[in-house]
Amino acid sequence: MTTKSNVTGTISLAHGDGGELTHRLISELLLRYFQDEALQPLNDAALLPAPPGRLALTTDSFVVKPLFFPGGNIGTLAVNGTVNDLAVCGARPLYLTVGLILEEGLPLPVLEEVIAALAAAARAAGVAIVAGDTKVVERGHGDQIYINTTGLGLVVDAIDLGYHQIRPGDAIICSGAVGDHGLAVLAAREDFGLAGLKSDCAALHTLILPLLEQFPGAIKWLRDPTRGGLATTVKELAAGAHVDVILNEEAIPVHDSARGGAAILGLDYLYLANEGKFCAVVDSSTVAEIIAFLHRHPLGREAALIGEIKTGSGRAFLRTSLGATRELYLLSGLQLPRIC
Repeated sequence: MTTKSNVTGTISLAHGDGGELTHRLISELLLRYFQDEALQPLNDAALLPAPPGRLALTTDSFVVKPLFFPGGNIGTLAVNGTVNDLAVCGARPLYLTVGLILEEGLPLPVLEEVIAALAAAARAAGVAIVAGDTKVVERGHGDQIYINTTGLGLVVDAIDLGYHQIRPGDAIICSGAVGDHGLAVLAAREDFGLAGLKSDCAALHTLILPLLEQFPGAIKWLRDPTRGGLATTVKELAAGAHVDVILNEEAIPVHDSARGGAAILGLDYLYLANEGKFCAVVDSSTVAEIIAFLHRHPLGREAALIGEIKTGSGRAFLRTSLGATRELYLLSGLQLPRIC
């Protein structure tokens, strides 16, 4: 593992002008952590082998505040968030690009800590960082660091996920407890003093890809419920598949820290972001086997059957613990800004 340097100083506008300081930033900091062979020539584009199969391509930008939070930071979030977008499409993540927007005055030790975490997350996920870019904006025109990533993955021909696969009678599974990430970031930002909160930030392909292999054809649709949380995700599911979705509130896994923290702050944990969970629509006949399979993986130990698909017109409902039925809608407005 690469050890940290004793880097000091702050980012200046000259770090973004393409001159000496730019080259020193790249060679003395970034290339210490980003060491993939495809990146080393520092060409304007990475030259990559073309594997057989379908390519999955995604891009995302990360503007989380604060940069560091319980369970991760903007660097780990950038890698895992991009990897998960590929994984829920059934893709094996292969390559990442990393674009850095840095604010003048950013302490270089802070940048190094983020870069080190980003590189470690990429190694853990088995993805190569093969291209990148760095820009600097004037003081007051950014918020320390923004990161843009593009991810490239490979989907084998046998995998076919999507709304077109969903039928009434199918079941909905969630891979674990919801709401942790959004509340952990908010608590760290505002220093609310809420105990026990930790982001669920994690790369899901190590769970999703074996699941797809083990149950060919049984997994019909996957999504990671990030911004807008579980409620927004199931509403999008209902609208996209032209069905109704019924969730069972008592079956939805949620940690007491997230449930209690959300209640104290007047938030709905169903709309809080997640960064290490997925929802799946599966053939109902395979539910018990799938949940047993998920429970054997560290990222799926709290997986649960949370709902079902019904004939309908694109509406989502929650059967509450009080026996009532509540309709779920897309998140309206900003319940929690700057969480990813």
